[in-house]
This record gives sequence, C-alpha cells and structure tokens, in this order.
Amino acid sequence: MSLIKFAISTVLFLSSAIIFAAPLISAKEAALPAASGTLATRGISRGPAVKLNSPEADTPVMSPFDFKVAFEARGDAKIDPASVKVIYMKSPFVDLTPRLKSVISTNGIDLAKADVPPGTHTIRISVKDTDGRETNSVLTLVVNK
Repeated sequence: MSLIKFAISTVLFLSSAIIFAAPLISAKEAALPAASGTLATRGISRGPAVKLNSPEADTPVMSPFDFKVAFEARGDAKIDPASVKVIYMKSPFVDLTPRLKSVISTNGIDLAKADVPPGTHTIRISVKDTDGRETNSVLTLVVNK
C-alpha cells in the first residue's frame, strides 16, 4: 500500500511542477549564438496586429512569468491560429511553436509561468489571417536572475 501512495504522491508532485513553470526557452538554447543579420519587419501592414501584453516589452522580469501576446485581426478577417510561428532568434533558429501549440488561440498566446533563463531574448512571432495577410513581429524579453 505504501508503494502505491508513493507512486501517487510522485505523480502529483511532478504534475504540480509542470503546472507551476512551463519551459519556454532552455538554458542550452539561450547559450546558442545570436542570429546574424537584421531583424527588420515591414512598416504599415493590413495584416493582424501582434501585441506583447505580458511581460512589458524591454522591461526586466523574473522567471517564471506570464507570457501573453494578443492577436488582433483587421477588417472582416479572422486570425488563423494554425499559421502562428514562434521563433527564438538564435543560430540556428529555435522553433518554439510546438511548446506553445496548446496555448495559441485566435486571441493570441497565453502561457502561464513561462520558464526562461536570465538574459535578453529575441523572439519573432508570425501570424496570418484568413485573408492570407501576414504579420511578423519581433519581441524582446529581458529576464533577470
């Protein structure tokens, strides 16, 4: 009976750890060299708006933090959540999209307790609407120790 209790308590402990912090960027990925070249995005676009709601852009935060990005379609178009790509701008690029699939919706990205190592992290988010218009937005996260 005590073995069953141990197994149950272990599963509950591991489940609670997953709930409290979700890895967004690993220390190994953060140690990769920065992507070379410019991170230019186009000017005026009729594509969807991408806005970092949490944490505030370029404002230092402590990890874990809530990572929230809002998408806003323009006109009669809708956001296509299947089109969303989240790329960590390292060399080589790191595709974060599979880690975020469950928290991407037509409204945006809502990841509670994102675990990110200390440093300055550049992330590119691409999203399309149902009319095929695309927006690429570059966000910077600054994480303190």
